Parts: sequence; structure tokens; C-alpha cells
Amino acid sequence: MHVIVGAGATGSATARLLADAGEQVRLVTRRGSGPVHERIERVTADATDTARLIELTRGATAVFNCAMPPYDRWPTEFPPLADAVLAAAERTGADYVMLGNTYGYGPADGPVTEDLPLAPTSVKGRVRARMWQDARAAHDAGRVRVTEVRASDFLGAGAYSPFTLMVGAQVLAGAPASYPGDLDAPHSWTYTGDAARTLVAAAQHEDSWGRAWHVPSTSEAPVRELAARLAAAAAAPGPRLGRMTRAELEAIGRTDSVMAEFPEMLYLYDRPNVLDASCTAKALDVTPTPVDEVLAEMAAEHAKPAA
Repeated sequence: MHVIVGAGATGSATARLLADAGEQVRLVTRRGSGPVHERIERVTADATDTARLIELTRGATAVFNCAMPPYDRWPTEFPPLADAVLAAAERTGADYVMLGNTYGYGPADGPVTEDLPLAPTSVKGRVRARMWQDARAAHDAGRVRVTEVRASDFLGAGAYSPFTLMVGAQVLAGAPASYPGDLDAPHSWTYTGDAARTLVAAAQHEDSWGRAWHVPSTSEAPVRELAARLAAAAAAPGPRLGRMTRAELEAIGRTDSVMAEFPEMLYLYDRPNVLDASCTAKALDVTPTPVDEVLAEMAAEHAKPAA
């Protein structure tokens, strides 16, 4: 049995992947949400309740932390959640598999590898770095086996990222879009399904523990190219893109608490930002899904009638 905390796009994909392979999955969320499957047990629980999470994790082979608090509440909500999941893994003997991102590296030049020292320059980057450092310390002390799978910005049906939030929906609707970054800089994009496959592969590989893995990118296309390919996949009009200035972004943030979190992360978008996932491809045998398949999935999701 496996426990997954969080039923966002990646957590749900991970649950389906394990269940389709014949594994029993316990999916823990505040609302009892997640995919319907005969081998997925959806449980309503607060994952920051350590005692309850320990109870739910007993007997599990691995616990996957795929939870994602609201973007504007990371500093207050992520640490207690991470502490509870780590404690549950330690107390029950389950392996601990974390879904992470690249924020902890801080600004970096050239393709980013997993052995790059963590040097966060943002509030959210320090939160993510501390989560990994705490888990790695527990691993080094022999209290638990941990590994982290680090993704870049997400693509796919239900994915949440600056591209899907500020460009993708607008392009699919045939509306103008404004993006707070270099429209022509190469950028690594992570398909949620590939993140799920990397999480499962890391959980099942004996050499994965005590280190991080990068999800192989579905594309390194600049935003302008990605938007054009998404429009083509949806048979939508050609994208009308503009670059949002920092001042414009900050002005929006004065009335939108989520958008207010983006300015400190602009270093990820105003220059090339590419991940090296060669270690994952070689050791875990994970290869990326072709980007046009991912964009077709996004276009098909958009075309579905509203429930």
C-alpha cells in the first residue's frame, strides 16, 4: 500500500499510475478529492495532523508528499505539512518520496544539475530548501529513506504554472496574453504525467535514496513557441503575446495575493532556465512525453463542456 498526500494534477496522476499497476493507494486530502479507482481509497484528513497521518501511513511501503498549499501561503502552511509527513514516514518505516521544484537552487546559469548546491534567494525557495534539508538530515541520521523529485514549471491538463495561468488559458480562448518573462528564452517544462512516473520510479529504485532527481522535460521551448504550438493543437487563432513588465506585475499583485508572489521568482523567467535530467533518464529509465501530446491533452481538456 502507498500513501499519497495531495490530489493535484501530479498527485492524482501518481495515484492512477500506481493503482493501474495493481497497487493499493490511500490518497489523503482535506476534501477527500482525487480520481475514482477501485484501488484508490480517498481519505479526508488534515495532513498537518501528525497523529492522524501516522495512523493513515501505518503499513505503507512509501508515502508521497505531493501536497501544494496555496501559493501565497507557502511560508505558513508548507513547513507544518512537511514536518507531519516526515514524522509519519519516520514513525511507520515508510519510505518518503517528495515532489519538489527548482526554487531552492536560486538563480543559476547553464543547465541545472541535481548536485548544484541549494542557494535560495526567495522566500518560497528557502521554504522548499528547508523541506529537503530537514528530510535529508533525517535520512543521513538513518531515521528514514528519502528522495526528492524536482520539477520545473508544469504543463498538462489541470497543471498550475505561470504559463497555464497567464498564457495557456488565454491562448485557448483566443484572447491576448501577457507573460512576465522573456518570451524567447529556452525554458524547461514538466509534464505532470512525467513527474508522476519519476516519483514512482524513484520510489522503486534502490539507488534513489538520499538524493534528488530532475523530471525529464517535455520541452525546452520558449514561451512564444510553446504558445504557438498550443494554439495549433487547439485549432485556435495565433497567439497575441506581450511581455508584462515588473511594474505591471506588482500592480496586479496589490489586489491579487497569488500574483503578488511572482515578482520574487522572475529570475526563473527573464533568462534561459534549463534542467539537466540525464541522471534520471539513465538511472531511473524515465523519458519525457512528447510535448505535442501534452499540448493536445491541454487543448482537449479546455474543449470539454463545463460540468
